[in-house]
Amino acid sequence: MTETEQAILQALVELEAAVKGMATARPRPNLLPLFARIEALTGQLPKGTDPNLLHYLHKKSYEKARRFLEGRDAENAQGSCGHV
Repeated sequence: MTETEQAILQALVELEAAVKGMATARPRPNLLPLFARIEALTGQLPKGTDPNLLHYLHKKSYEKARRFLEGRDAENAQGSCGHV
């Protein structure tokens, strides 16, 4: 896993934790900086990055991207776009 992919995974884990805590968090967390960081890191991925990972990130399928980076891509169900 590249450094950029590791940073994306970390941001995705932080995003998931923030979303899970939103029901009880006061004040609610601002998720925009996390989304911006994920977008910026996605733009830094090198040529040759796995097309599945790029697809998940570009389609904002962040849970699928997290599973992919955790080596759990087989758990990802086919999406409405026809892509696994």
